[in-house]
Amino acid sequence: MTNDINIPQFPESYWKTSVSLPSFPKLKSSIKTDVAIVGGGITGITAAYLLTKQGVKVTLIDADGILNGVTGHTTAKITAQHGMIYDELIQHFGSDKASLYYKACMEAKQLIEENINNHDISCDYQREDAYIFTNDNDYISKLETEKRAYDELGIPSELTDSIPLDIPVKSALVMKDQAQFHPLKYLKQLVKEAVSNGLEIYEQTTATDVEYNKHPAIITRNEHRIYCNYIIQASHYPFYDGQGFYPTRMYPERAYIIAVKSPKTFPGGIYINAESPTRSIRSATIDGENLWLVSGENHKTGQGESTMNHYDALKEYAEKQFGITEYVYRWSAQDLTTVDKLPYIGPVNKKEDNVFVATGYRKWGMTNGTIAAKILSDRILKEESPYQALFLPSRFQADPAVRKFTSMNTDVAKHLIKGKLEYTNDNVEDLSPDDATITRVNGKRTGVYKDKHHQLYAVDTTCKHLGCEVNWNEGDRTWDCPCHGSRYSYTGDVIEGPAKEPLNKVDLEQQS
Repeated sequence: MTNDINIPQFPESYWKTSVSLPSFPKLKSSIKTDVAIVGGGITGITAAYLLTKQGVKVTLIDADGILNGVTGHTTAKITAQHGMIYDELIQHFGSDKASLYYKACMEAKQLIEENINNHDISCDYQREDAYIFTNDNDYISKLETEKRAYDELGIPSELTDSIPLDIPVKSALVMKDQAQFHPLKYLKQLVKEAVSNGLEIYEQTTATDVEYNKHPAIITRNEHRIYCNYIIQASHYPFYDGQGFYPTRMYPERAYIIAVKSPKTFPGGIYINAESPTRSIRSATIDGENLWLVSGENHKTGQGESTMNHYDALKEYAEKQFGITEYVYRWSAQDLTTVDKLPYIGPVNKKEDNVFVATGYRKWGMTNGTIAAKILSDRILKEESPYQALFLPSRFQADPAVRKFTSMNTDVAKHLIKGKLEYTNDNVEDLSPDDATITRVNGKRTGVYKDKHHQLYAVDTTCKHLGCEVNWNEGDRTWDCPCHGSRYSYTGDVIEGPAKEPLNKVDLEQQS
């Protein structure tokens, strides 16, 4: 039975535990470079690789360590099948732009393949067919509509009533010749190649702002400057908004992943269901043995039920469909979705054409992140890209952007007010080890976490971004903001932006 399987106590990504990454120093002085990149994930590292290969002097910084963010917590599918998106893109943007989106994803896949072949990278790369499946009668016609969109765009595909996975299926849409890999094994080699080409990397170095003289410069938290000609913000959430109002045009969602062993042999393929809640399935290999990666349970960051319930739901699904002999890993990821579901890739605003942003990948960062790196490196190298206009951050599409914009910001306002009015009266004395609560200290809403040694950590729960109140994430032991997705450790340190400063500490001894 599933209840007999031990749940991993702490969230830990398989990708991160299965590879040893290099470490780099902290920036300790102001420097000059040609291109400064903020963010050591797939976009930043791929852009650094492409630029240094052409002799450009590049410096990359990361607030934490490289490959420790979204890229280190992905499902790592290399695919243009991003859910049922193509009929929607045709309706909102037309066939030409929908076709460009598909071509951009496939070019990203091709670039990844070329890098793997050129550098003989061993990263468990496998070509797989990608399936959207359903066991819900209401979604059969929707898959048929999506199939017609595939046909209109010339996407090789097939509509079928069976899939290789031994699970109940009424219909499935297959996109041929997609792929999967181990993202950190791949990117570790790109880091090595880029460093040999002259890339400088600084970890534990947080960018806080951009200033202008003759050229732009990044200001770090320690007041150092990185003077440069171009800036690429590949930091998931842009640290510099440039009055692009990105917090109002994107919303953050979390998703959950478990890695389990099953008595069944994985039949190949990569899978995602059409209905909700999301169930995404692929395989990975550890010590020659198959792991089944099952992910989904999407929800807005900082909102909803206890996050452990999402891990439990995935575990119950995996046990029911495949059987579980061992529950090996669990982890979660966060990504941003734009109002029209296309990423923002390009100048941060209409006037600043040498400060770039790349964000809003909607959980499909392997292809979107790779093509973002190609688009931005092409701009810097003065080469044309057919995709620049499609992803331009300053674009605005009236439908569905207006409705989504209104809905998103109404939700933000609701949670801002709710957090301020929420009544809290939990007793810290009753708190169990490895748990947290929200109480009031001297009238202020305060989050308190007790570790397994009974040490208490208390923080003011007011998010340092725009003042919403954070909530406890039980599954990952973090404080998460329900408005724009900032996340903090139990000690209050920033894990993910847009917040730049840690939560204020609270002295419990002064409690009145």
